[in-house]
Amino acid sequence: MRRLLLFLLLLCPLCGFAQGFRIVYIGDSITDGGWGRSGGSMAAAEERNQRDLNHLYGHSYMLFTAAHFESEYPTRGLVCYNRGISGYTLQELHARWEQDVEALQPDLVSILIGTNDVDRALQRGERIDGAAWEASYRALLDRTRTAFPSVRLVLCTPFVAQTGRMAQQTNYAHRAEDVAALTAIVVRLAEEYGAMLVRFDRLFEELMALPVAGEYWIWDGIHPTPAGHKRMADWWIREVAPIFQN
Repeated sequence: MRRLLLFLLLLCPLCGFAQGFRIVYIGDSITDGGWGRSGGSMAAAEERNQRDLNHLYGHSYMLFTAAHFESEYPTRGLVCYNRGISGYTLQELHARWEQDVEALQPDLVSILIGTNDVDRALQRGERIDGAAWEASYRALLDRTRTAFPSVRLVLCTPFVAQTGRMAQQTNYAHRAEDVAALTAIVVRLAEEYGAMLVRFDRLFEELMALPVAGEYWIWDGIHPTPAGHKRMADWWIREVAPIFQN
């Protein structure tokens, strides 16, 4: 009887989706976490080591979340991919969407992008063009839904904190305003597209209010510490977990 039950569990997972559910995490260095032994470079996925399982996921929140679901549901055939690339903007995600997302036939796509878009605008002495950024993000979502009508979307908000090197920036106020503008766009798009929303901006606001704050959670104002990534993973898991329980 015990063998029969095990066989049925392997054959009929209870999570509401078929075996081999594919999750793609995409974004910039915050997601990248040096996966595939990239050394923090902007190396494309095909240039990275995808055979070394010790370093396949990198060391970002993506590692924590993928490890959580894979360990909790070992019979459900989850397949997770880190496709974050350090330094990327929304435009660069567009350029690699076919290779990094569509080719993987995803069932769920998690997107965290925006901080480099703001940074590059500021480097040019400009402010972020929110309308153009929203149109570009919307086109990416439309493209994904057209290719994969049943895909689940997880939209993560960008964030910044006035700590580390960001505390020394004379234009920090402009940076914070532009990141907040992109956050508002992500929130609006998540509602419009029925996507799961992970408010990383609110997470870091809460962490900055704790007695132990600042560089303990986000060492340079942009990149979280291991402790910060763990908190990010907790929030991501909280939002996504319900799909595994249906």
